[in-house]
Amino acid sequence: MSIARLWTVARLELLQRVRTVSWYVLLGIFAVLLIGVTALAFLAFGGIVSEADQRGAGIYSTIVIITLLLVVLVSPTLSGNSVNGDRDAATLAPVQVTLARTSEILLGKVLAAWITGLAFAAVAAPFLVIATLAGGVDPVVVVVSLAVLVIEIGIIAAIGVGLSGLIARPLFSVAATYLVVSALVFGTLIAFGLGATAFSSEATTTYRPAMYNADGSPQCVDGTDECWNDPARMVCGEPQESTYTVPRFDRVWWVLAANPFVILADATPAEYDRSGYPVDLFGQIASGVRQAQIAPDLETGFDECRPALDEVFPTPAEIRDRTVPSWFVGLGGQVIVAGLLVAGAWSRTRTPARSLPPGTRIA
Repeated sequence: MSIARLWTVARLELLQRVRTVSWYVLLGIFAVLLIGVTALAFLAFGGIVSEADQRGAGIYSTIVIITLLLVVLVSPTLSGNSVNGDRDAATLAPVQVTLARTSEILLGKVLAAWITGLAFAAVAAPFLVIATLAGGVDPVVVVVSLAVLVIEIGIIAAIGVGLSGLIARPLFSVAATYLVVSALVFGTLIAFGLGATAFSSEATTTYRPAMYNADGSPQCVDGTDECWNDPARMVCGEPQESTYTVPRFDRVWWVLAANPFVILADATPAEYDRSGYPVDLFGQIASGVRQAQIAPDLETGFDECRPALDEVFPTPAEIRDRTVPSWFVGLGGQVIVAGLLVAGAWSRTRTPARSLPPGTRIA
């Protein structure tokens, strides 16, 4: 494989995009959206986060997540017709008769689509700097989050290029790319919710009430009515037991491992306040996913005649420490899917071709 030929293919792809006015319009719209998002993030986290020196962490995480969201929405259009679009325009065959190999052509298109997606991250760079200057952003969080963002952009680009090589019609390949990306972003959430309901369990709760007089005072075992603050002296009724259905998120939490936003949040080190609660969106998303790993208590109860103990609930920081990360599993699965699609595109694009779909234009 020649790096020079690969870069030549990528450069040709990039020149075609740079020459179009619509490309600059997209970047301009993205910049305007980031201005609004940054302003709203300053207002939102200014009231949510109590420590002024940690507000930048929430603003930074918001901008990174919005950048990934917009790349997810735009990238399928830019990469989903890179191969079959050239075939329809009769520009693929002239490249195939050069010294460039099929692998170099495909990887060059993946690289071009990757760089195109990274242009959105470049537009977001000034806003990320502003958020960092607001204070509270850990340098490790910046490095890890940007690394995962870059990798996710590359994976989405590879998925689009792979499908454009497998599917003959550009419109269908773009639609298929959107479907695959939507399955990762929204399909995992739907499967998570429906799966938790489908695998639900029956829980039991027991309630033992205290007995009260007609005037509302509690009945005491010693015949007085002065046991308000002493539940052990109250006369108790028979325990009442009831059952209800509890969704089992702990059985399907792994479905979210393939979600790009969960991967970004789970891989990024969390930042917490003094109470152990997250101060940015990365920590909030990761805390929700980690909380889903914990099985619910299927036997609960409340006894009015028993002194209540102050129940201590674990903080999100403690929950994260006692649960397992899943981002590397989801990221590995995405890489495998993207690799298989690109490999399939290579099989359909290599020359000489043994067979082509009916109506496919060669040159």
